[in-house]
Amino acid sequence: MLDYLADQLSSYKLAAMPKSQAINKIIKLLADQNAEKVKLAIVDIDGILRGKVISFEKFRSIIDKGFGFCDVVFGWDAADLAYDNASFTGWHTGYPDATVAVDLSTFRQVPWEQGLPFFLADFGIASNRNKYVPCPRSLLRRIADQAKESGYLPYFAQEFEWFNFINNSDELYSSRFSALKPMTNGMFGYSILRASQKSIFFHELFDSLKKFGVPLEGIHTETGPGVYEAAIVHADVVEAADRAVLFKSGVKEIAHRHGLIASFMAKWNENLPGCSGHVHQSLWSSTQKQNLFYDQKSSTGLSSLMENYIAGQLYCMSHILPMYAPTINSYKRLVEGAWAPTTLTWGIDNRTTALRALPGGPMSARLETRVVGSDANPYLAFAACLASGIYGIKNKMKLKTPATRGNGYENKKQGVLPRNLWDATQEMKKSGVARELFGKEFVEHYTGTREWEWKQFSKVVTDWELKRYFEII
Repeated sequence: MLDYLADQLSSYKLAAMPKSQAINKIIKLLADQNAEKVKLAIVDIDGILRGKVISFEKFRSIIDKGFGFCDVVFGWDAADLAYDNASFTGWHTGYPDATVAVDLSTFRQVPWEQGLPFFLADFGIASNRNKYVPCPRSLLRRIADQAKESGYLPYFAQEFEWFNFINNSDELYSSRFSALKPMTNGMFGYSILRASQKSIFFHELFDSLKKFGVPLEGIHTETGPGVYEAAIVHADVVEAADRAVLFKSGVKEIAHRHGLIASFMAKWNENLPGCSGHVHQSLWSSTQKQNLFYDQKSSTGLSSLMENYIAGQLYCMSHILPMYAPTINSYKRLVEGAWAPTTLTWGIDNRTTALRALPGGPMSARLETRVVGSDANPYLAFAACLASGIYGIKNKMKLKTPATRGNGYENKKQGVLPRNLWDATQEMKKSGVARELFGKEFVEHYTGTREWEWKQFSKVVTDWELKRYFEII
């Protein structure tokens, strides 16, 4: 069995090496451990990992120049249905292969697959990064580069809530997903009892994810039957997004091995809380020695730069909401009194606002963007947070209202969030701000995919409609 990466070669060392040296290190390490195969994955527009397992010999041949991957991964939805409104790829292009580059710094090994070597890849190789605008990871890398060119080092982290269900897959599909059985009963937020009762699963999540290069700050039960919440350790923004995507996939894979299904759906039951994917973020100096969000001379602890960043996010939020709330179901979570925001508000340590500023101290000052659900694509959510925050800094935007005190649901002075995916998508589609932040091509492609999602939903006869109208009308 392969020894784990943490004991061999850290991703940070790999990132600092010349590419040829990093390649030689990786090939030697895997050869010395008699590796026979390697797992590679990219992330599609919905944040879903798509990939393959290849032989070690094949990996050696593509590690330098990349490999071909069918660009249909940006031409279909989460159910593998081909978009009929995409110009980037489609039947009109023949769905050709595109060159994908392996990111050597993402090297990990999968503990629950006998240490199988694993790498992330993306379509944004340097020579034609702009060509592959639908690639979420490439988009975030571009936004991160822009921030660093401006002298800011962005550090991010995401926390997730999710429900765990007993794995009765055949029954789930035969009952049209009405036979959902949570892993545990009752609400039991922060319950030591419930965590102990499922301790084997609970502790394997913590331990195996750490070996997988996704270290957690903490994990606990949340309010609701079978709900867990975990906070991932912060990192450079791209590495943080990698961790978030791999966290979701890793949790699902570990859960399966315990006879469970982990769901990151934003809201599976109208009578239970939704699942958040809050994004924590801070900007540091280029020397990594100063947290630029903290000012000890300020009465609030917030620096003027952090206030600009918050103002930018508030201003841009309605223009780019589908990047935070990408599904039909996302908007079932964004309702009053359900621990998710509905208004364009900010506050200091206020969990009823869209943005929660946490001045803390020089090491911990940060912003929590609470509108993001657990169903969001981390790369797109992070790109939206960072780009809109930097927009506020560049334009020296000022906060128009003071920090919200008390109930943020009642503060509608700056407006409210769009109520559904269609309205949010139309606002993004026509937005000059969205185009300025992410480019015309990305906005057109992404809003087209969200319109497709809405149209797929709109033609379905739901259980609610049958119960409501079948007999009485």
